[in-house]
Amino acid sequence: MNDHAIFDEGRPSPCPEPFNLAQYVLSVGKDNTAALEVFNEGIERWSYADLRDAVWRTAGGLIDLGLKEGDRLLLRIGNDTSFPILFLAAVTVGIVPVPTSALLTEKEVVLIVAELRPSLVAFAGGLTPVENLGVPTINAQDLAKLRQAEPASPIMGPPDRLAYMIYTSGTSGKPRAVMHAHRAIWARRMMWDGWYGLRNDDRILHAGAFNWTYTLGTGLMDPWAVGATAMVYTGCPDRKIWGRIAKQHQASIFAAAPGIYRQIVENGAEGFESLRHGLSAGEKMPPSVLSSWIQQTGKAIYEALGMSEVSTFISSSPKVSPRKGTAGKAQIGRRLAILNADGPVGFGQSGVLAISKSDPGLMLGYFEKEAETLQKYQGEWFLTGDTVSMDRDGYVTYLGRDDDMMNAGGYRVSPIEVETAMMTCDGILQAAAAEVEIRDGVTVIAGFYVGPDTLEDALVKICKQVLAKYKRPRMFVKMNALPLGANNKIQRKVLRNWTPS
Repeated sequence: MNDHAIFDEGRPSPCPEPFNLAQYVLSVGKDNTAALEVFNEGIERWSYADLRDAVWRTAGGLIDLGLKEGDRLLLRIGNDTSFPILFLAAVTVGIVPVPTSALLTEKEVVLIVAELRPSLVAFAGGLTPVENLGVPTINAQDLAKLRQAEPASPIMGPPDRLAYMIYTSGTSGKPRAVMHAHRAIWARRMMWDGWYGLRNDDRILHAGAFNWTYTLGTGLMDPWAVGATAMVYTGCPDRKIWGRIAKQHQASIFAAAPGIYRQIVENGAEGFESLRHGLSAGEKMPPSVLSSWIQQTGKAIYEALGMSEVSTFISSSPKVSPRKGTAGKAQIGRRLAILNADGPVGFGQSGVLAISKSDPGLMLGYFEKEAETLQKYQGEWFLTGDTVSMDRDGYVTYLGRDDDMMNAGGYRVSPIEVETAMMTCDGILQAAAAEVEIRDGVTVIAGFYVGPDTLEDALVKICKQVLAKYKRPRMFVKMNALPLGANNKIQRKVLRNWTPS
């Protein structure tokens, strides 16, 4: 390190060639070892032999349907085992899977289909097919039949080729499809020591749903890549279930968003004796929740900071002690900097967090948005939009979003997207959305508006029709006027400081 806030310690080992993400994920686990245990009313167990067979046969079934390398497959699958199987099956034979949140509305799905132009849309896991999409669809019964096909072999090729896409909210207010290469999974090896402390004998319990990218990476693919066991709960919401599962099935690592940890400590964190530690990502962990967890369990929580375009790349770990108030340090092998318009800033100074374009985990770009992709770069650096500072020891302190993005339970949400929906309400004069703290460590999306007193019910109805549940304001606040800057733009930073009277 030098006098500038740059982290550059070591280089990741290069990704092998030829390479296939799915083949890599499933190549290590021993046939009879438990790859996946799913808990609901009973236990659904998959050995590595079973999982590989299901993936390779489903891949063959996709080929039998007429799909070919480069075709896009939109996944509309709820919290169901068919999600990771179909995802990896598509990647196996060069079909590009595109996971989407189960909470999207029909209107949002229609817009994504129009932009993505998929060759096939898969509906399963309790999600109802959308009518008149104009593209072929398959359902849960069809997916089951795919597993009866002859197995397909993984297509090997350059690690830089497109493997999958995921949707994330953009500053324009319109979700963007982030394109990731096969090498993205290889880059996650930097998390094994840099965040997880991952071992092949681990039993990792993830509190997220199958179709969340946090679960897909941290809860499934990374454990499988070392031959460990992944555990997922798909039953009804139950704040006390995590400790019971951890105790009964001897979880060694527990991964969740901060909101889950908060629910656990509020109800008494019992049953986590078998853990080595916990993992947290998606949003900042409230200090009060962290201290309560440690007091009740005696176990550490290692946090991570990342984004859809890069995954997690700053973290604490068993080898990097957490430092109060920080998000951790860059993982060994990463190259990142804190920038202003002139380049890297000094230690302790605030700036925009940026990661080198040489990082193997960095996206290929935004789907069919070349100009928008280029705007995210400053020389060699990809600009994350997070405002941070770095101390001389390399610890990074998160200071907020440079682009006013909001966080809803780990999902990034554009205020513009919410405001656009609100402005369709008859009688509304102005609208703004911001993430506000309603009590210590608890934030929600709030919709601020100028208009008649009687608009709230209409706003609730409109947002329910056009926005996914996690994007909808949890509260609406009527104002006489919205705070505006000298250029007449809404000052969302002012709104973020709003407190209930």
